[in-house]
Amino acid sequence: MVDQILFPNPLRPERIERPSPQKQGNGQVTDSPFARVLDQKLPTQEVRFSQHAQDRLKARNISFSASDIASLEGAVTSVAQKGGKESLVMMGDAALVVSVKNRTVVTAMDRSQMKGNIFTNIDSAVVI
Repeated sequence: MVDQILFPNPLRPERIERPSPQKQGNGQVTDSPFARVLDQKLPTQEVRFSQHAQDRLKARNISFSASDIASLEGAVTSVAQKGGKESLVMMGDAALVVSVKNRTVVTAMDRSQMKGNIFTNIDSAVVI
């Protein structure tokens, strides 16, 4: 009797052509099926106002319309995509310091309060 060892041919998977992901200028992949599903499943993150910011807005009679809030949310999203962490957002006659990571307005002031004021601990600024 002859001992034989059989080595079967390995299965070779068919070559599947996959579309290459699209990249933005900043290197982030967009429009992938995963990104689309993730965008649909994640709730939109609204910008919140800290208690301190709410007190400042009330004391300084600063109010925002729904379109102002939408513009603020868009600005915070843009800053986040650029890697900002703490941003100064100038909206009309108001200046807001926003924690981008937490999507929270930390403090607010009106035009008269801005004069002579030095903004520290920010890494970006946006004018809306």
